[in-house]
Amino acid sequence: MVQGHEAEPAGRPVAAGTVSAAELFDGLGIAYERAFGRLPAQLAAVDWLTARLAPGARVLDVGSGTGRPVADRLARAGCAVTGIDVSREMVELARAQVPDARFEQCDVRDYRAPAGGFDAVCAFFPLLMMTRAEACEALARIAGWLAPGGYFVSATVPADVDGVQIEWMGSRVEVSSFSAEDYVRRLREDCGLEVLHHELSVFAPEGPGAVPEEHVFCYARRPLETG
Repeated sequence: MVQGHEAEPAGRPVAAGTVSAAELFDGLGIAYERAFGRLPAQLAAVDWLTARLAPGARVLDVGSGTGRPVADRLARAGCAVTGIDVSREMVELARAQVPDARFEQCDVRDYRAPAGGFDAVCAFFPLLMMTRAEACEALARIAGWLAPGGYFVSATVPADVDGVQIEWMGSRVEVSSFSAEDYVRRLREDCGLEVLHHELSVFAPEGPGAVPEEHVFCYARRPLETG
């Protein structure tokens, strides 16, 4: 996909003929996990993260979906996990599948968290069904939620597009994204994060009509405060 997550607020209308992120993922439900739940680069990113977190670390999973594999893997590693997603169906699935984590139906654009309130944040593909300006604002807010030394592990579909309509998993959606180079630059320069690692990979989802997608994964860290 060139894809994202209480229902989307009034005042954020979607383009005619397209569906919102909440509508899309309510309709997909568990089918999304079947298609994307075994993404090797995502599993590697979560394992990299858990190896660096102490037991009880506070982790936010933005666009938590069905809870699998990300929140489930984090909870099994002993993290205190909060997941947020715009889709009611996804939140209900996640609560059933990952009872050791806490899930809220909420858009990241509306979510409120204390500055430095999380030891890590995961954001795997939740910003694609926003405008570029909204995605940039969301990334900056996420960076502010990290404690000094906290980690941000994320992924997106790299593409130099803003407000483009595409067909994805049987629905018409409007998406925006950044090139891989621009995404990494924004994390460094706009969000003030130290990018520790980034890589491009290609994944072929399971299911009829699925096509391979290019992904960029980034591991980043909020610098420790000095002075």
